[in-house]
Amino acid sequence: MTTDGPKYRYPDAIVETDWLADHLNDAALRIFDCTVHLLYAGEGADVPYIVESGRADYDKGHIPGADFIDLQGELSVAESPYRFTVPSPEHFAAALSKHGVGDDTRVILYSTGNAQWATRIWWMLRAFGFDNAAVLNGGWQKWTAEGRAVSTEPVDYPAATFNARPRDGLFIGPDAVSDAIGDAGACTINALSPELHRGESGRYGRPGRIPESENIPAASLLDPQDNTFLDPATVAERFASIGASPEKEIITYCGGGIAATLDAFLLHQLGYERITVYDNSMSEWAKDESRPIETG
Repeated sequence: MTTDGPKYRYPDAIVETDWLADHLNDAALRIFDCTVHLLYAGEGADVPYIVESGRADYDKGHIPGADFIDLQGELSVAESPYRFTVPSPEHFAAALSKHGVGDDTRVILYSTGNAQWATRIWWMLRAFGFDNAAVLNGGWQKWTAEGRAVSTEPVDYPAATFNARPRDGLFIGPDAVSDAIGDAGACTINALSPELHRGESGRYGRPGRIPESENIPAASLLDPQDNTFLDPATVAERFASIGASPEKEIITYCGGGIAATLDAFLLHQLGYERITVYDNSMSEWAKDESRPIETG
């Protein structure tokens, strides 16, 4: 990271691989592989993608001492018509308690592929009042590229008591998004690819984007060489280039509220305080004919 210019405000929320390697035996540490795979269902399918748990990858190899947490199977509303809908505080608390997360634990999250799976659970933890969590910078790719230890031993942390303390406003629904259209004090950011932002695919239903939204793809905020977050000066410039500023209400969205959390996570790191994620995102918006769509 650069020494001059913007800095990430909460350095404890991003941990490096060397730090984790030195703290694997910390009794209070809870490490979770959060991996999910999205298998494209094809044009015209009833769903935008097929959700596949990353459990099989975890079983083949994971960071020593890490448990696996299933975002779709454990931390989402099973009866929702959309994937990954945020569950009730009671549901979330029960799942985290089962995985050994309590008030005195420190949580480290990582995933294979895009870091968005780790940032999604980080954002959910924050939404339910838990702040002692961090994302592993570079995730599984960086860990293995450095030749660090890998285990195939399953981990089952002793149960704890997770006390949910919900924070309002970290997730919102479509009405709040509609209210922000045309509001000069708001900035809505699409974390999907440029092609999806322009409306070149009907993956989520009607092709296009939420009107007046800007595009900062989540993948563009990661270094393609090692999967780490880009330096804060670069990230700050990219958000500023679309008119985002700490004074504005920032709404991030994507296909299902996953990639949006990577944008939200880094905005939070830059000191933005009025950030929210549109849960269900285009999976909901694009299928609701009453909601406007913009293309081009």
